[in-house]
Amino acid sequence: MNKINVSDITLKKLSQDRSVALLFREKTAIAACADLIGADAVELAPVKNLREDTIICKTIAQKIKNAVLAIPAGFETEDVENAWECIKEAAKPRLQIELPTSTVQMEYTYHVKSDKMVAKIGELTKKAKELCSDVEFVALDATRADIDFLIAAAKEAEANGAGIITLCDDAGVSLPEEIGEMVAKIKAEVKADVYIQASERISMGVASVVAAIKAGADGVKCAMAGKDAVLTGELSDAICACSAQLGIETNLDNTKIHASIDDMLASINHEEYENDSVVSEKKKILLDADATIAQVAQAAQLLGYDLSDSDCGNVHKALIGICEKKGAVGAKEFEALIASSAMQAPSTYHLESYTTNSSNVTGSMSQVTLKCNGEIICGVSTGDGSVDSAFRAIEQCIGYHYELDDFQVQSVTEGKEALGSALVKLRNNGKLYSGNGISTDIVAASIRAYINALNKIVSEEE
Repeated sequence: MNKINVSDITLKKLSQDRSVALLFREKTAIAACADLIGADAVELAPVKNLREDTIICKTIAQKIKNAVLAIPAGFETEDVENAWECIKEAAKPRLQIELPTSTVQMEYTYHVKSDKMVAKIGELTKKAKELCSDVEFVALDATRADIDFLIAAAKEAEANGAGIITLCDDAGVSLPEEIGEMVAKIKAEVKADVYIQASERISMGVASVVAAIKAGADGVKCAMAGKDAVLTGELSDAICACSAQLGIETNLDNTKIHASIDDMLASINHEEYENDSVVSEKKKILLDADATIAQVAQAAQLLGYDLSDSDCGNVHKALIGICEKKGAVGAKEFEALIASSAMQAPSTYHLESYTTNSSNVTGSMSQVTLKCNGEIICGVSTGDGSVDSAFRAIEQCIGYHYELDDFQVQSVTEGKEALGSALVKLRNNGKLYSGNGISTDIVAASIRAYINALNKIVSEEE
């Protein structure tokens, strides 16, 4: 049987489709799920912020055990270098040169004529090959391209080191026989593997993939979720049913696919589309002086915290003290108790100083200086506001990005000199760590809360 390679493009599709950007946790969950179900390659979204994307990609690379990790390399040689920086530590890295091959996209989107586009394909593919042994050329909007130009583009990419040529049906209106015919023509002209990225826009995606495979396609692209994408579950079911007739096989584990994908989608949809039942359960949290340690542990778990027996005891003790004065506490007050009472960690990182500049006409910039084991470390970063830039500066100091699960600010006292309390929740390896900070300066309170949560992560890891 012929082996058909399967590339997962879920991260690409969801980054395009969703109005809210994927969280760090969601990206790693998607990549890990694709690797688990047997995808031969996991494709990342294009680089937007080099520093942040490098950290995210390195984390994803550590979780990918079997699949190739692929990333688009942009339109300039500098973009190729940046993309390589993100995935160079992966066990199986792949650089993708994604460029349009239809006249409408070349001239009206990229403002480049066909001859210059061929030269650009050659230039970028050659650069990618110098950095990475595995290079793929992705012909965007291939189904609307002139076939002679498409052949010329594929040959140029192959001549400069591309081992894979991917043909994309971005318009999504081609019939299966048209897809098959295009694949056959390209296969006849190049020795490189030919992949197909079909569209489900007119509900013929799986049929188009089957037609491409019959025409000699070596690989296909699908997604676990995404608008107009050929869905992994549907494709796997079709191949399982027709593998004998087609004489093909894939590495997809059909027994794991549906359950694994459902679990993954439930976890990534939770933040953006949190259902009413979850919200109402959180609103039901109301603990008083009669609450038991078991009830404290149950309430903490409902909020996403996995507390040890010792932490549950500390939080329960603090709860009793508060309830003697206040009567009862709700979810927000209870989270503040967890932040201030659970897992008190040694001060590995200590705030030395910070400076922040912000205005209504420019972005915010912060400099944060920390002390760690007697060493002074400094980070400078811009951001969307003083708190955001300060958090980014801390990440620059520690060289790592943790997902910011929640951030809350509230006044502790009244008046112009009021104390502000900040609550920061960081997520690491699926577990929540909360930190609390208090100051008359809300930026300082936020920084202290972040460092408090950070110290808890470091302490537990050690």
